[in-house]
Amino acid sequence: MTAPLDLDQLQSFCAIADCGSFTEAARRVNKTQSAVSMQIKRLEERLGQALLRRDGRSVTLTDHGEALYGRARRMLRINAEILDQFSEGDLKGSIRFGVPDDYAVRLLPVILSSFQRTHPKIVVDVRCQPSEELLDGMKRGKYDLIVFTQGTNHEYGELFRTEPMFWVASHGGQALSTEPLPIAGGQHCCWKDNAVEALNRIGRDYRIAYTSSNAMAIASAVLTDLAVGFLPESALQPGMRVIPEDRNLPRLRDAEIALMRASHAYGGIYDALASHIVASMGNLEHQDNQPIAAE
Repeated sequence: MTAPLDLDQLQSFCAIADCGSFTEAARRVNKTQSAVSMQIKRLEERLGQALLRRDGRSVTLTDHGEALYGRARRMLRINAEILDQFSEGDLKGSIRFGVPDDYAVRLLPVILSSFQRTHPKIVVDVRCQPSEELLDGMKRGKYDLIVFTQGTNHEYGELFRTEPMFWVASHGGQALSTEPLPIAGGQHCCWKDNAVEALNRIGRDYRIAYTSSNAMAIASAVLTDLAVGFLPESALQPGMRVIPEDRNLPRLRDAEIALMRASHAYGGIYDALASHIVASMGNLEHQDNQPIAAE
């Protein structure tokens, strides 16, 4: 009978894949770097394939490593689920959670306050940043769990929500009627790239009137009529009006929202928060921001 794979080796392998470093992976799994190196050597010998490609200080996955990564993650998740099934203790601990600040106004208060009521012994430390910074922070071990816009990186996230993107303007404002069209967007933002590409496709004249890495600043630019913006359904704010499609603006690609976990963040408190986020965002209703005809 073939012996099963070693979950501890898979844990170390996933940690290396996540951060691209043996040194950082060793810190995350509480082992020495030499112990982690030995684990990977034994795993590669066991599978008969090279899993990691070392190039100076950086470490990347080979094709075989890519094939193993997703399956290894699933095995770690199933292991955590089994342990949870037979655990009788209360869920308690702390979670380092990152979320794009686009959702800070509408999403965070609703989701986290209800989670705190149902899980009073779990402390959630929240940081709001753009998706690119969240992904970088995850790689450097700053987070246990993040929500991010998957248009930024389709590689490892767990897609859980797809929702429409809308052009938005202030009620009664003149930005929509201005030529060239002033638009506001984030720095290194996949939504802005999508909007600019769509405007170019239809030949609409525009200018980047306002750029910021802070989503609240972008929202303020829209609400004060400095520019027209673009937001997904769950990030719309009171005071914004959705611009109907007949106003010579191109249709935008849907927003893809995903979860990403650190390789240790399965089961227990992590599954509790992840499940709550998915369920809560799935129940968000687009009620107060129905498209309103431009004035």
